[in-house]
Amino acid sequence: MISTISLLVSSTLVYSAPLIFTALGGVFSERSGTVNVGLEGIMVMGAFSSIVFNLFYSAAGHPYGHWLGLIIAGLVGVAFASIHALATVYLRADHVISGTVLNLIAPSLAVFITRELFEGKGQTDFVSHSFGYYNFPVLSKIPVIGEIFFTSTSVPAYLAIVLAIICYFILFKTRFGLRLRSVGEHPQAADTLGINVYRLRFIGILISGFLGGIGGGVLAQSISLNFSASTIAGQGFMAMAAMIFGKWNPIGAMGAALFFGFAQSLSVIGSQIPLIAGIPSVYLQIAPYVVTIIVLVSFVRQSAGPAANGTTYIKTK
Repeated sequence: MISTISLLVSSTLVYSAPLIFTALGGVFSERSGTVNVGLEGIMVMGAFSSIVFNLFYSAAGHPYGHWLGLIIAGLVGVAFASIHALATVYLRADHVISGTVLNLIAPSLAVFITRELFEGKGQTDFVSHSFGYYNFPVLSKIPVIGEIFFTSTSVPAYLAIVLAIICYFILFKTRFGLRLRSVGEHPQAADTLGINVYRLRFIGILISGFLGGIGGGVLAQSISLNFSASTIAGQGFMAMAAMIFGKWNPIGAMGAALFFGFAQSLSVIGSQIPLIAGIPSVYLQIAPYVVTIIVLVSFVRQSAGPAANGTTYIKTK
C-alpha cells in the first residue's frame, strides 16, 4: 500500500513541476494586467533550448547540463516573452492575438532549427543528463513519510513548491508586489501615484517568460528527455487553467497544478494502481485534458481576476 502511494506521489510531483513553474509565471503576468496566452509557446522554446544546450554541453564532458539548461530555458523564455511585452504594452496589440501568435511561431521555429541542427530530423537526440528520481539524504530514511515523499522523487517539484511560497510573499508582502498588483487592478490610479505602469507590466511579462521557459525545460529534461513538436502538447494551456483555478494566487496555482499533475500521472501509472487498472488506457490518457475543460467551465466564471487584466493602458486617458 505504501509503495503504491509513494509511486503515485512521486509521479504526481514529476508531472506537476512544469505546470507549477509556468502557472506561477502566468500569475505575475496577469497580476500586472497582461493576459499571456503565449505560455504554451514560451514552454516550447524553453523545452527546445534546454535540450539543445544540454546535448551540446554534455557532449563537451560537463555533467550539469540539465541544471544550466534550465537557466538557458528561462533566458530564452524571457527573450520570447519580450515580443509579447513589446506588442501588448507599447504597441497596444490585443493580448490574446499576440499570445496566439507566439504559440503559432514557437513550434515551427523550434522544429525548423531542430532540423538544421540534427541533420533533417524532426526531433533532437535524447539527453544523457536529466532530472531523474532523487532520494533526499536523511529525509528519505524517515519511516513512512520518507518513503512516500522523499524517496525516488522530483527535485524540481520541491523547488517549484518553495518558489510558489516565495512568489506569494513577493506579491502580497513586498512593495514591488503591491505595485505590480495595483497596475493590474487600476492602472490609472497607480499612474497618478507615480508608478510606471508600462515598466511594471513589461517586468511582469518577462517574469512569466522566465518561469514559463523553466517550466518547459523541466518538462523536457525530466519527462520526454528530448525535444519534438509534441513535447509540450498543451501543457501551457493546462498551466493557464491551473492559474485560473488557483484564482491568480501563487499558492492556489501551485495546488491546482498539483491536481492536474495528479490527473496526468494516472494516465502513466494507472495500470499499476489496483483500483483503476481495469480502465482502458485511452480514457486515462485523455483524462487530464477533460479535467482541464471541466475545471475551466466550472470555475472560470466564479474566479474574479485582476480588474484591468487584458486591457491596454493608454497614459493619455
